[in-house]
Amino acid sequence: MTKEAVAYYHKLLEDESLARDSAEVLDRGLEAARLIFGGRRLSPYLRPHFVSSSEWEMARRACETVWGTLQKVKDAAIADDALLGELGVTEIERELVKIDPGYSHVAPTSRLDSFLTADAYSFVELNGESPAGIAYSDSASEIFEELPVMKAFRERFPFQRLEGRSKMLGVLLECYQEYLGRTPDDNPIIAIVDLKGLPTQKEFELFRDYFEYEGYTSIICSPDELEFDGGKLWFGGVAIDIVYKRLLVNEYLPIMDQAPALLDACRAGAVCMVNSFRGKLVHKKSIFSILTDEKYDNLFNEAEIKAISAHVPWTRNFREELTRHEGKDIQLVEWTRRNSDKLVLKPNDDYGGHGIFIGWNSSEAEWDAAIETALRTGDYLVQERVRTAKENFPMLFDDHGRWGMVEQLVDLDPLLFNGVVGSAFTRLSSTELANVSSGGGMVPTFVLGG
Repeated sequence: MTKEAVAYYHKLLEDESLARDSAEVLDRGLEAARLIFGGRRLSPYLRPHFVSSSEWEMARRACETVWGTLQKVKDAAIADDALLGELGVTEIERELVKIDPGYSHVAPTSRLDSFLTADAYSFVELNGESPAGIAYSDSASEIFEELPVMKAFRERFPFQRLEGRSKMLGVLLECYQEYLGRTPDDNPIIAIVDLKGLPTQKEFELFRDYFEYEGYTSIICSPDELEFDGGKLWFGGVAIDIVYKRLLVNEYLPIMDQAPALLDACRAGAVCMVNSFRGKLVHKKSIFSILTDEKYDNLFNEAEIKAISAHVPWTRNFREELTRHEGKDIQLVEWTRRNSDKLVLKPNDDYGGHGIFIGWNSSEAEWDAAIETALRTGDYLVQERVRTAKENFPMLFDDHGRWGMVEQLVDLDPLLFNGVVGSAFTRLSSTELANVSSGGGMVPTFVLGG
């Protein structure tokens, strides 16, 4: 059904007038909705990503099952310093993750980056600290739904739009109620906190506008603008109830001593912060090394182990050690050196595609150098290659509506809210790294079916 639908959509675009009108509606919508990332179109494509209802249901079940395993790793790690070490949690991070946020979920908002192919569904990373893209995706979905080509397409292939902003607000309110231990007396004040001048500033504004529309006073501020008086966290004269933390721990650590109010308020239990510092536990890429290492099977039930085997790529912390792969003992570093065609080396705690070495794109000398870099750095992991998804997309080449079909890597990113899949978007790229920060783009995800 999906292939037939995509073929029909592309057939519709052969109508030059329909394609031109759709490009104009897209550009007007992107500009009006502020869907610009670093000064460029966030969605330079004339087609969204379509998945069938059965594909969506399968992905939803897989994500929610695997997310349940992350809760178990969090529970085990909080009580086990050795497991924290395996995750690569540093000394200062250990202090942060042991702060009780007042609610149970390790990452109330999270994103699983994945590839959906005809015969496999594989995760490659989890963003459990502060996933971006929720509000961007909602706005893009609204824009795409109004494209003339989408309206013509819908006459033959009905589809459903996904939505996440209301679920994000719901998560903030659910966590706040759990944090309080009761229903709040008044609507809480929400602060969206991150560094200034980031390319995601536009998304913060989209969220602020939505929260305000729903009746919740909302502000955007940076950690250095906050003050803590021992009882309340303040921005100017406004007392904050909920922090929607978009600030990454790695970005906060260098300025924490100069901007301690956020940390002090969390330590005092004076504010509800979502996600909490504990999200760092599952944001570490080595979380997959815990899931796929047989020695940790005792943490999970049979259904979870089956889901891990089916959807999570074999991963290990990269170091000189004896481990197992497909039931055989291997010396990890030497085995990695010999199997570059199916492996990737990636830093345990980075984002935006930084520091990643792709074995199948590397010469022998380049791979050897990558191995030495990973060993010297001491906080890398090695991960087995998964089947990637590729599709042709109608991509806009300039500001005059000119477009052409371009093969793109298709990274489906389901969004989870308190462990339940509620939305998704799709990142596209012409390279092996489907990442907006490294030059990729995004499109909304639509589910085919009435």
